[in-house]
Amino acid sequence: MTDFSPDSQTAVAASTPPATLESAPPRGSNLHYIYTFLLAALIVFLSFAGADQQGAIAQKRGHVFFYLVTIGSEFFLLGLTYLGIRFSRMRFREVIGGRWNTVEDFLLDVAIAVGFWILLLGVVAGIAVALHLNQPGPMDEGRKTIQAIGPKNGAELALFIFMSTVAGFVEEIIYRGYFQRQFSTLLRNAWIGMIASAILFGLSHGYEGAKRMFIIFVMGAMFGALAILRKSLRPGMMGHAIFDSVSGVGLMLYDKLQKSGAIK
Repeated sequence: MTDFSPDSQTAVAASTPPATLESAPPRGSNLHYIYTFLLAALIVFLSFAGADQQGAIAQKRGHVFFYLVTIGSEFFLLGLTYLGIRFSRMRFREVIGGRWNTVEDFLLDVAIAVGFWILLLGVVAGIAVALHLNQPGPMDEGRKTIQAIGPKNGAELALFIFMSTVAGFVEEIIYRGYFQRQFSTLLRNAWIGMIASAILFGLSHGYEGAKRMFIIFVMGAMFGALAILRKSLRPGMMGHAIFDSVSGVGLMLYDKLQKSGAIK
């Protein structure tokens, strides 16, 4: 997908960046919004319908099976989103936005992604403390999550990182590329559309519980703001993948430290 050709600069100027359509009229029939809301309803339904099944599936079938099912579900939702993109008369490249015309452009997005990841860690940690998720009760729930879905060995960690990378790229396309763009056009304001998409992102993680859903909503709003300001999903995709992948490493280390008695 990387394009370093000089001629691509003309295409950049002509392309429409994601989530910046506060003044653009809807294209074609408004029937594509019906599909958008049906897809959003399906995502929320699946989120809450399986809210109590995540850990059970991982424990019963094994982590590898759970990770593979998760990867499959991500691609399934991406396929449904692609249909929505086509119904809306958009192009996939248009949804992602931006291009890397030079190596420096690519490295700049990498630097933004890493910096954004660090910022995200600080914000998430601060909200977690404010919501008392570091207290004994919520901590016990966190331990159960680690035992249920956290990787236990190198092979599981590698698959977890692959799953996290897929999720980072796919979810940015779904929520910040498609839904945020649709809501922004419908509501005639990019920032209100971003909030609407962030709410849906939080609701799509119903299995996490109310407090963690709020944290995920904030994360969604931050990723959405990055997409608007950068006019591209690319740094958000990389930042999302880094955040989830490092979380897997943290889960595995925490599990090993807990088993060794270093953490009680």
